[in-house]
Amino acid sequence: MIEFRNVSLKYGSREILKNISLTFEDNTIQMILGPSGVGKSTIIKLMLGLIKPTKGEIFVDGVEISSFTETQLFPIRQKMGIVFQGNALFDSMTVSENMGFFLRENLKLPEAEIERRIKEQIKFAGLEGYEHVLPENLSGGMKKRVAIGRALIFHPKFILLDEPTAGLDPISAKKILDVIKRLKVEIGLGAVMITHIITDVFGVADKIAVLYGGEIIYNGEPEKMQDVSHSFITSFLSNAEV
Repeated sequence: MIEFRNVSLKYGSREILKNISLTFEDNTIQMILGPSGVGKSTIIKLMLGLIKPTKGEIFVDGVEISSFTETQLFPIRQKMGIVFQGNALFDSMTVSENMGFFLRENLKLPEAEIERRIKEQIKFAGLEGYEHVLPENLSGGMKKRVAIGRALIFHPKFILLDEPTAGLDPISAKKILDVIKRLKVEIGLGAVMITHIITDVFGVADKIAVLYGGEIIYNGEPEKMQDVSHSFITSFLSNAEV
């Protein structure tokens, strides 16, 4: 479980987050919705300890991490797989090499175990037959599935996804959302997903937190959002993107 308790963040005089309290439960798909530039991705950076809150506390499995050093953060980060918006694949490496790179760099595992995990994630992502293909020869949706497989290879408890369907055609986006649902059903992972797209939410998320003006204006089940009268939520529900 990941928990934010009264977390605020300032850059100079600009207040990005204002007294945020959120709980991200195990084996739950939770989405964070908000307009561009509102600070959604900042929440993921705080979870990973990449930035520190101005005030408040962040707990991962009951351990407060906001004052941790890089060395202390390493085992914490291993609990979380991250899928960046731009995928961050290595252009000169094949699908298999991309998936195994960070595992080889960070864990002293036998090569046979690394290869087993790569094959496991290739199968989960539906990329059989593409093991030796370079990213430039993959579609946008396939690149995203490689990035998801790479994030899973450490066997994390949570996977963090930053706008995973942005820029994808509807068919590719649906495939990615299906993979995200399988993370919970087949593997038992929790997922935290940043999005601004309405079709990402319904049918996928167990919970949704809406971030607007640095504050959480809604936190609960997607189906109950229609009972909220805030103008941003009303706009979200009446448009495909916000």
